[in-house]
Amino acid sequence: MRVITGSARGRKLLTPQDSSIRPTADSVKEAVFNILQFEIPGKHVLDLFAGTGQMGIECLSRGAADCTFVDRDPKAVRIVKENLKRTGLSGRVLCADARMFLESGQKFDLIYLDPPYDDGLYEPVLKAIDAIDILLPGGIIVCESRRNYTLPAAFRRYMLRKTYHYGRINISLYRKEPGK
Repeated sequence: MRVITGSARGRKLLTPQDSSIRPTADSVKEAVFNILQFEIPGKHVLDLFAGTGQMGIECLSRGAADCTFVDRDPKAVRIVKENLKRTGLSGRVLCADARMFLESGQKFDLIYLDPPYDDGLYEPVLKAIDAIDILLPGGIIVCESRRNYTLPAAFRRYMLRKTYHYGRINISLYRKEPGK
């Protein structure tokens, strides 16, 4: 697993030796960043359920203003910190429950959401993001899920714009509606 492009291009990232963390496949990561390429520079990013941190690190490498990495697994937090060190990038890394972190109310332009597929966290976390209103106007939420999982089409402040299919994976993009 490597950083695709930007200031840390080609840097190899640490991956777990076991299956406790499921990194995003390189082909899916590349597709996501082809979609988001003009949405990243200068943005405030949240890599929620960070795992290895590769998605937030890719954002930082491509010019994001900052990135907050959140994962409740101390092992994942150690891997994210090591990967930031390997790339020479910096970010805020927190060992915290995702829903509890959202209560902080910090605002973001881009949220990457990739919880464990079978933990039933998509809807509660998406509802919390909407209720707490942490997505800045025009902001984007990117959800990675199993292909057979259907995400809600809309919330009060944002709506599903498009879902892309990559093998057994869906990438769903929500955008916050201006003025909401």
